[in-house]
Order: sequence, then C-alpha cells, then structure tokens
Amino acid sequence: MFKKVLVANRGEIAVRVMRTCKSLGIFTVGVYSEADMEAPHVKMADEAYLIGGPRVAESYLNIDKILEVARLSEAEAIHPGYGLLSENTEFARRCEEEGLVFIGPSPEVISRMGSKIESRKAMEQAGVPVVPGITYPLADAEEAVQVADRMGYPAMLKASAGGGGIGMQVVRSADEIRKAFGGNQKRATDFFGDGAMYVEKYVENPRHIEIQILADKFGDTVYLWERECSVQRRHQKVVEEAPSPFLDDETRARMGEAAVKAAKSLGYHNAGTIEFLVDADKNFYFLEMNTRLQVEHPVTEEITGLDLVAEQLRIAAGDSLGFTQADIKREGHAIEVRIYAEDPKTFFPSPGTITELVLPEGPGVRHELAVHGQSVVTPFYDPMIAKLVVKGKDRDEAINRLQDALAHYQVSGIKTNIPMLQEVAAHPAFRSGNTTTSFVAKYLQEKQGTANSVK
Repeated sequence: MFKKVLVANRGEIAVRVMRTCKSLGIFTVGVYSEADMEAPHVKMADEAYLIGGPRVAESYLNIDKILEVARLSEAEAIHPGYGLLSENTEFARRCEEEGLVFIGPSPEVISRMGSKIESRKAMEQAGVPVVPGITYPLADAEEAVQVADRMGYPAMLKASAGGGGIGMQVVRSADEIRKAFGGNQKRATDFFGDGAMYVEKYVENPRHIEIQILADKFGDTVYLWERECSVQRRHQKVVEEAPSPFLDDETRARMGEAAVKAAKSLGYHNAGTIEFLVDADKNFYFLEMNTRLQVEHPVTEEITGLDLVAEQLRIAAGDSLGFTQADIKREGHAIEVRIYAEDPKTFFPSPGTITELVLPEGPGVRHELAVHGQSVVTPFYDPMIAKLVVKGKDRDEAINRLQDALAHYQVSGIKTNIPMLQEVAAHPAFRSGNTTTSFVAKYLQEKQGTANSVK
C-alpha cells in the first residue's frame, strides 16, 4: 500500500478521500488555491501546498504545479477525486511519466471514454445496447438535420466531449436543430476545447440508472449494483438512491452483466460507472462511462458495506479485488441529496459567508461536507457544499429519515436548495418511486401553476 498520496482536488471529495487514507495509515498531501486557504480539506491534510489563484485554471487545473508539489512532497500516488482533472487524459499520462500512480484507469481508456462518439463505438463493439444514433462528428447543422430526419424526432443533439449537460439539447424539428446547433457547438468548444457534435434518438421520459463497477489489474471485474439518478435538473443530478425502486432483479442482473462486459472490453481497472437510460419497458441503453469516482458513490457504500475509496487505493497499489460477484451483498436502501449554495427558486448560486451550520444527527444519517460554520462560499467553484446521505432498512424508512434530516438541517448566511429538496422528498411521485428525468421539470411547472393560481 502507498505511504503518501496527494489528493488533487478540493471540497468534500478531498476530505472524503483523505478520511479513508488516514484510516489506512496513508499520509496525505493537500493542494489549495488562494480562495481555499481555510478550507476543511486544507486543515485535514497532513501537509498542504498553495498552488495558485482562486480560479481553477490558476490552481486546481494547473497540472505542472500539482506535479511539482507531488515531487516536492515525495508523494507516491495521486487521487484526482471527481471533476477537475479526474478525467483528464494529459494529467493521467503526465502522472505516469513522472513515476506517479494515477488512482484511476489508464490514460488510453480515459481518452476513449471521454469522447461520447468513441465510447458509443466501443460499446457497440462490446455488444452493449446503445441509444440509436451516429458514431461520427457532424459537419454542420444541415447534416444534423439530415440525420435526425432519417432517425425521427425527437432527437438529442449532443457534444461529444465533456458532460454536465453542456452542449446538449432536445430537438423536435429541423428548425430547432438549426437554431440549436451553433450555440451548443460554441459552448462545447468553450468548455471542453472540442466542438464535435452528434445526434442520437431521444428516449422520452427515461430513468437514469447507473451501474458501479470495480476492476483490478488482473482482469477481475464486478458490479456493485445500481444507483438511480433520475431526479435531476438541466441534466445535473440532485437526488440519487440505491437500489432503484424501478428495476426488477432480472433487469438489474442484465444491466450489471452488461456493465462488466463493457469494462472488460476496455481493459478497464479501478472504479468506474456505466450510465444507462432505461425506458418504461425496462429496455436499457448505454449513455456514457465515468472513469472516476462518482459524486453519488456513498449510496453504493451504504448498501454494500464497501469503502470505494479504499478499493480504489488497493487496486491502484496492485492488489487483487479479494472478492467475487457472489460475495457482494445488498442490504437496505440509501438516498443521497446534494446541498447547493443556491437560491431554491431561481437556482442561481448564492455565495457568501456561512454564519451558522447545524447538521442533523441520528441513525442512518451520514454527512459529506465541503464547509463548516464561518466558511466562505466563493463564486469560483461548483456551488455544492455538502451531501446528505441516509439509510433505512427499506425505501420508506430511508425517505422518512431523509425528511426528518432535511427538517433539522440549518444553514444560515447563504441560501440553499434545502427547501426544494424537502418538497421533492414529500412529493407523491417521489414517494411512490415514479420519477423519470422529467420529474423536476414537471415539479417546477406544478409550483409555477400553484403560484399563478394564488395570484
């Protein structure tokens, strides 16, 4: 096992990784920007280094500076967390060149799965179901129209690179494609440096269900059941749970086996997630692969009893999995909600100073935090400040614990999305497990309709 690991990230995921490192007796190295000098991850690290200004390009995306710190601190490995450099091919490659272990898959796999077009090709070759569409970049809007006309509407116009819904738009006519193409291509170019666009069939009202996999360097691969992430807005997940209330055991097993097949076809190692869209008839289609730890990994940990960060470290250190598919049990139900520093009505970020933070406690309640009382939430980073995770013996108990925890969660000084999360948790559609990716849009329409009727 490693003696010293550099955590190339910030916020709650940096704290999360360091917590497991410390439990394994691994010395931790933190990095921080000028805006994060008092951040929890800086205080938790055994040693921490300033790497630049507040903007991510000046600090957390500065590969040269991070590698300089790794050399100076004599770290043996780098854990990238999620976001930032976690799926950056150049960073993974540079780590290898510097003799550092990148805690994740190979640069080649990251590169291939980082392109939605290339990942579609790989899944087709592996025999994994994919949403009907093309596997080449479009020349222009008119070619997109020709493809969509043949395929049928509605269609999904998508950027090949990146994620988070950037460069992605549902189009229902040729005119909509012509209006959407240029703007989405420009956004993809600005955010990811790659304006390649493609079109696939739009699956109406799907569920977003993903399979967590672990794979060692000896070819052994297992799936750790599924997470449902259908409650999302603007293609960003808000609520995640495990297991899915929609799947039956047969479909669950078929999806798990498909995910394992996909990972093995790539020669994948470390933790990864295969994301699927699932229609009303339980047909599932490959969406994308995340070659890193997911934000929502705690719900998988809660139902399996595994520490995914510990498994990542062991795999990266060259250990075998040490268990088989038959050894992975599933117990209870877990739900995670993301706490954002944002206006619950407009969803605009709400930076500022937290004047009070009171966390709910009780059986089955877990917190992953990026802040503390008196923390300054800056406008420079993603507005997610915490994750609340609850577990119950079944889904009803988990939802009840979620509602109780949210009722006692207090954050003062900034606005948060907690009011929205409370309403989602109490919504009949959520309580019954009848949520698709259109749930939040419908919920917001309901709220707007109610507000108008009151007026």
